[in-house]
Amino acid sequence: MKCEKVQQNIVLVTYGELPDEDVASLEQHLAECEACNRELKGLLAMHEALAYRPLVEPSPNLLAQSRMRLDEELDNIPPHGLLTRLRSNLWGWLGHMQGAPALMTLLVGVGFLGGNFTYRYQVAHQPKPPSAIILHSPADGVIANITGIVQTPNSQVVQVSYNRVVPETIQGSLEEPQIRQLLLIGTKAAATSGVRTNSVALLADECRAGHQCVGGADGGGIRDALLVSLRYDKNPGVRLKALDGLQPYVAEDQRVRDALLEALMHDANSNVRTRAISLLQPVESDSSVRQVMRTVSTTDDNPYIRTVSTHALAGTADIQ
Repeated sequence: MKCEKVQQNIVLVTYGELPDEDVASLEQHLAECEACNRELKGLLAMHEALAYRPLVEPSPNLLAQSRMRLDEELDNIPPHGLLTRLRSNLWGWLGHMQGAPALMTLLVGVGFLGGNFTYRYQVAHQPKPPSAIILHSPADGVIANITGIVQTPNSQVVQVSYNRVVPETIQGSLEEPQIRQLLLIGTKAAATSGVRTNSVALLADECRAGHQCVGGADGGGIRDALLVSLRYDKNPGVRLKALDGLQPYVAEDQRVRDALLEALMHDANSNVRTRAISLLQPVESDSSVRQVMRTVSTTDDNPYIRTVSTHALAGTADIQ
């Protein structure tokens, strides 16, 4: 930043009118430029000295002389252009209309009716939004971080710059791309486990119902999110909801079968492991599924899991 621009910003910052995005560059320049730093200190010292001085009223002679000089300067102004004359004539015409109250009332009424008709026409013919999505932005929000602190030298005045996080609410159908995208984010970046559970449950219901979850970019994204929740979420309720959403894809998607086998072998919650066994029953003829179930039925520490695995194997036609 050049010194000429910095000196302009110094004047703005002393009056509190410098935009926040320019404060950092100004501080950086002042840290490197001694001349501009002296300019800022001098300007702040002048403001501080003036703040302690009483406000002096101008004398009547000074006011009279100033008015005379102003009149002389106004007389020396060249003739106005066409636009200026039209504006002056309009204000003059409005001044004359003040003497005719009835005509003024009529014109105001006509203007009101015309404006109302125009507004109704624009509202009736404006394009309709594709769906009812409502955004709610409160005026206040929590403070996210502090971006800058500047103290006026030799004073108690401190200027603090900060960013504020404003919460928003969106409302719409589950088929809306914005809603689905936010639900996908909610499976990973939710504020509480309850929000994660609700996000995974809604996405699982979409998959089980076949809505936007079979093929395509959106379906693949939802399925991947459910797989991530099954593998890494610490809440067993969230993992159970993810299993429900993955149920339609056990037979057709090898990744889903592998994730269920991994949950059966290593998940710490018995309910999740039991649910994984029940979902794997339609594909028990798969060799990898039978192998994992045999291992679990003989070596697992949980007797209930061993029993359920043994019963699942007993129901298959091919038992070794």
